[in-house]
Amino acid sequence: MAKDRYVYPAIFDYADDGISIEFPDLPGCLPCAETTEEGVKNAREAMALHLYGMEQDRDFIPNPTDITELRVGQNQAIVLVEVWMPPFRDEMELRAVKKTLSIPKWLDDLAQDQHVNFSHLLQDALKQHLGVKDRV
Repeated sequence: MAKDRYVYPAIFDYADDGISIEFPDLPGCLPCAETTEEGVKNAREAMALHLYGMEQDRDFIPNPTDITELRVGQNQAIVLVEVWMPPFRDEMELRAVKKTLSIPKWLDDLAQDQHVNFSHLLQDALKQHLGVKDRV
């Protein structure tokens, strides 16, 4: 079940060449950073993207491990990372995606002569065809 707010523990592993970050409950979510501040930012972004992908795939989203159950080694720290998903989901829904299409050369030449913006024209035509308005 998708939630709007997630909080998961991350293990920040400090080394001479930077910080590697692991989420024990989210295998494959492995951001890195050079500073703790950048690490928190990168961890938040990576976690939101990872959870969004899990939501889209309808994967099981586990409960976070209680930090009292985690053990860390030398040069490691546990950081609780929180994401608020509604604005992230909105951003993902409104992102541009690239589409490849084919049209006859003569039509392309004519449209380019008229300085047609293909992206806007296709968006407008699809919205009209589907009977939808802009999402904001």
